[in-house]
Amino acid sequence: MLELVREHPRYGYRRIWALLRREGWRVNRKRIYRLWRREGLKVPQKQRKKRHLGHSANGCARRRAEHKDHIWAWDFIHDRTRDGRPLKWLTLVDEYTRENLALEVGRGMTAEEVIDVLAELFVVRGVPRHIRSDNGPEFIATAIREWLGHAGVKTLYIEPGSPWENGYAESFNSRFRDELLAREECDTLSEARAYGTRYRLEYNHRRPHSALGYRTPAEFAAGCAASGFATLSPQQHSRTPGINPLPASQTVLS
Repeated sequence: MLELVREHPRYGYRRIWALLRREGWRVNRKRIYRLWRREGLKVPQKQRKKRHLGHSANGCARRRAEHKDHIWAWDFIHDRTRDGRPLKWLTLVDEYTRENLALEVGRGMTAEEVIDVLAELFVVRGVPRHIRSDNGPEFIATAIREWLGHAGVKTLYIEPGSPWENGYAESFNSRFRDELLAREECDTLSEARAYGTRYRLEYNHRRPHSALGYRTPAEFAAGCAASGFATLSPQQHSRTPGINPLPASQTVLS
């Protein structure tokens, strides 16, 4: 009953009872009413409209990464284990070096768990200037925005319904699904984590990246660390799907 209430917050107990009956629960309406009252459930008198924070000016074609750790991009990708239970992958990439910085998986993932991933990565890697995402509930959660604000990270929310504006994350997700998720079926969550760790190491250290002149992301990042700045040719920088190069005068990131 509680799962149905979370899924349908505007339904009253009668409609919840009807859904339970439809799913095969042999329960009468009076019992559902007693449970409803015991749990303190009620249909909210007022609804909050969803707030969309993004706009196209935050897309990767207009706001471009200029150096390592300038802009990170993150997203979620969904899969299932063999028994049909959900897997939710958090992917995080450095847009300049193309490194996969995090590849975490769980049955679900809350804003607090996302913060834990970021906190550990900030200690090991350092703090980026910006982080780009869509308007998913985990990314726009107050806890996430406040925590990033305290850390000094500016958020770049893309236009709702425009995944191509988070093109680097989408590009990585496409490769990840094609090269791992479409090929391997996991029985357990721990097995999925093992596959994810192996893929991240393979992607960063052994897989040549065409946009980096067929260097690996780790090789390119090492060049950034050695010189303080590694340059991409205009041809290389424009090879992310759906992204066209802009003149330097149109680069608006600070």
